[in-house]
Amino acid sequence: MNSSAAHDTHTAAQALYDWLRPHRRVFVLTGAGISTDSGIPHYRDESGAWQRKPPIDLRAFVGDARARSRYWARSFVGWPSFSGARPNAGHDALARWQQREPDHALVTQNVDGLHARAGSLEVVDLHGCLDEVICLDCGARLAREALQQELAQRNPDWVGLDAAALPDGDADLQGLDFDRFHTPVCAQCGGMVKPDVVFFGENVPRARVAAAQQSLAEADAMLVVGSSLMVYSGFRFARAAREAGLPLALLNRGVTRADEIATLKLQADCGATLQAALA
Repeated sequence: MNSSAAHDTHTAAQALYDWLRPHRRVFVLTGAGISTDSGIPHYRDESGAWQRKPPIDLRAFVGDARARSRYWARSFVGWPSFSGARPNAGHDALARWQQREPDHALVTQNVDGLHARAGSLEVVDLHGCLDEVICLDCGARLAREALQQELAQRNPDWVGLDAAALPDGDADLQGLDFDRFHTPVCAQCGGMVKPDVVFFGENVPRARVAAAQQSLAEADAMLVVGSSLMVYSGFRFARAAREAGLPLALLNRGVTRADEIATLKLQADCGATLQAALA
């Protein structure tokens, strides 16, 4: 593997440009690190450790009413900042590159929808998107923005609270009585609703995995951008790429789970590096 020391933008961009040049079908996997310049925090520090408590898991969300109230209160307060995020230089660079060379495939672990908003083509949102909620009982769907208005009507005391943004659209709320927060229910059947994203303890839908695997099977190289790959749902693609003999490049600040199998490791700013390398 190439050196994993920190690189300046120019050096990293030139190395990435040279690495990409022979490849015509690159499988790109992105993670939280590509969205930090859009104001969305990432989960882990440069050592790969959690910077805060892990997100709620499915079992707690479904089985614990207090945990569910806490989740929705934090999501309600965090949504305006999260939904107002805009694509940054990294999203834009990948979108323009893919528009010029549409054989490249893009899979993201993020739930912010910023790749699609930047203009990327046929993005596989591996973990879903936060812009919709789904009823766990009848399957009815509702736009998250519409749900936000409903929650505001039911929880007027929570409107306008100021709190630090956290990953996945929630907010850092401490010392509040979450039992007072009125959680949403399905307008169709009165059932439990959740964001249409993959929670911890929940499997990625098979159709998304199959779509990503098909794209990887057709690729001649894999590039990881802004992900530590500590979650297996992303790491499995890096491991599969190397098992298939594909070159694997990593652009990420800090360690990743795939450092030992990568053919190129670059520690540099994702947005600036992509912008320069893909221009």
